[in-house]
Amino acid sequence: MANVKLENVTKRFGPITAINKLNFEVRSGEFFVLLGPTGAGKTTTLRCVAGLEKQDEGDIYIDNVNVNSFDPAHRDVAFVFQYYSLYPHLTVRENLEFPLKPKHRKLPEDEINRRVVEVAKILHIDHLLDRRSDKLSGGEMQRVSIGRAIVRKPKVFLMDEPLSNLDAKLREELRSELKHLQIDLGATFFFVTHDQVEAMTMADRIAVLNKGRILQMGAPFDIYNHPANMFVASFVGSPAMNFFKAEIVKNEVLVPEDNIKFSIFKEHLSKLGNFQGNVVLGIRPEDISLSLERKEGFASGNIYNIENMGMEKIVSIKTKNYTFKVVTKADFEAPINEKVYFNFDMQKAHYFNLETRDNLITP
Repeated sequence: MANVKLENVTKRFGPITAINKLNFEVRSGEFFVLLGPTGAGKTTTLRCVAGLEKQDEGDIYIDNVNVNSFDPAHRDVAFVFQYYSLYPHLTVRENLEFPLKPKHRKLPEDEINRRVVEVAKILHIDHLLDRRSDKLSGGEMQRVSIGRAIVRKPKVFLMDEPLSNLDAKLREELRSELKHLQIDLGATFFFVTHDQVEAMTMADRIAVLNKGRILQMGAPFDIYNHPANMFVASFVGSPAMNFFKAEIVKNEVLVPEDNIKFSIFKEHLSKLGNFQGNVVLGIRPEDISLSLERKEGFASGNIYNIENMGMEKIVSIKTKNYTFKVVTKADFEAPINEKVYFNFDMQKAHYFNLETRDNLITP
């Protein structure tokens, strides 16, 4: 196990700054996820840690040792790529043995065989050891790729979206297996993904990256429930958070375009201080209640669409100026265009600065 620390790390490709003054630490034995959209700088960050790219500024530490001058072979990290990095003409056994064969490792054959068999059992691929890797399914190939990393017993595992090319069911299965594997090994996993479900289900901590900058870092619960800004609020969560241009007047928040008005939760009032004026009101789809009957304090709209998700339904509501989503129970039934009444759980509401897009309420 080892920690990874980045201090003011910047990497440029010509005029483009891929990552800009990154400062964070992956703790020893932690499952750390770097989450962000395509082009955010996630893979560049990982490649700089691995030594596959040389940062233009800043320092990288692995196990509290500055590795700026170390080549990739001497950083003692294992990289699991998005695309399966296997030799197709070799068997699974030979692929797993390959990282242990370099002369500088000087491992005896019985130790190599012991490690290969042990890792194969952990990943449930022991029955495939004599099969050529080009005869494997996508899930089996990714297990072998992960096995090639594990068998080396590196200080840190670096994983670049290793599940993104798998089908949904297999991704779900391997998410669970990877998390259990990390716990069983007690290893440091530095995992990058664009998939917020992967991040939320596996991470001990998440760092949200966009345009080369860290926007927020914390436990999944904090990232979801206390987003630092509108980007994090919209990127984490499915369906995404709903946003409304609103105005705070005394102890109420108004959406004047649609004549929507709700009282501000009392604890939020104290945190907002004396703030009055224009804001962006954010509310997650699961924090909205629906009723087909008129209720006091409820606003109204019309049903625009209903998505049946099995255990729940996602109902799109259309008002004069907005279309927003509500997560409701699976037994909710109503025709399209039906008038419906809705209420926001104001205890779960978020208020964002109209100009900076930062959350005005911090925990």
